[in-house]
Amino acid sequence: MDKFTDFQARLGYAFNAPLLLRQALTHASYIHEKGLAPSESNERLEFLGDAVLELCISDLLYRRFPEMSEGQLTKRRAGLVCEPSLAGLARELDVGKVMLVGIGAHQTGGRERDSVLSDCVEALFGAVYLDGGHEAARSLIFRLFEPLVDNVNAPPRDYKTTLQEILQKNSRATAVYRIIKESGPSHNKEFIAEVSHMDKILGTGQGGKKKDAEQDAAMVALNQLGHL
Repeated sequence: MDKFTDFQARLGYAFNAPLLLRQALTHASYIHEKGLAPSESNERLEFLGDAVLELCISDLLYRRFPEMSEGQLTKRRAGLVCEPSLAGLARELDVGKVMLVGIGAHQTGGRERDSVLSDCVEALFGAVYLDGGHEAARSLIFRLFEPLVDNVNAPPRDYKTTLQEILQKNSRATAVYRIIKESGPSHNKEFIAEVSHMDKILGTGQGGKKKDAEQDAAMVALNQLGHL
């Protein structure tokens, strides 16, 4: 049994198109080192899988908790689809062992990095959606996440939302985020974000993704404003 066949058994889904599985498990660093087209990495599948996951988790929570308010459902969903949660799921499935990563990324611990693992899980959901349709993706996501929904009580803090709520107490103007610097190769980017309000810079932050850099900038702003 090859590693992809073994992985499908752990996942509980057999692909009709094995190339979709391979793509979902292919990190951009592998594509870069092999000189292949960027579209052959799992990044596009990650984009699709992110949307598929959010819809399916929303469906699951809506059905499981009929008494919960919109705000409560939103917070619980955030705790399920966050990077640490997805990375934990990836480790349970041993995703890191079957991923195709470049030598450099492998040597620097890429197979165990939360961001890499969580992106790969999202790509897998996108691949299942393309391979078997919405019902196949929904069935898989429900099965993987149903054991987790009752234990999600403290999702990671959303610094951007907290900052916006504080600013709106005194102003209708929203916080504005801008990426002011981008560095590193395509498979190992580093972003620096800046958050401002009414043309006043409140903080800067950094991260491996734009959204992480923005969250970091919001956290710095909250600290500067005395709310942390």
